[in-house]
Amino acid sequence: MIHLTRLNHRPLVLNADLIESIDVTPDTVISLTTGQKLVVLEPAEEVVRRVVEFRRAIYSGVVLNPSVLAGQGGSCGEPVDSGGDRIGHGRDNRADSGSGE
Repeated sequence: MIHLTRLNHRPLVLNADLIESIDVTPDTVISLTTGQKLVVLEPAEEVVRRVVEFRRAIYSGVVLNPSVLAGQGGSCGEPVDSGGDRIGHGRDNRADSGSGE
């Protein structure tokens, strides 16, 4: 799913698998496999970038930060847990449970 913005500035979350084509007329018009057409504020290149980023995340098994999918900055592929918190890399730094190991 990718985050886009309708012409009336209302947010839209689109299933990227339904995109059939993107036309620039000069507005960005997204044609879906369902026959529906959506007009969005983002330029075609940005829509394509978000779809590619979304697919990379799926194939790499990483959950992307929603702000990245919305184009609001952040690191591409920054892993987050289901609550939106960044997942640390490397060794688990939690305190020992006192097992003495």
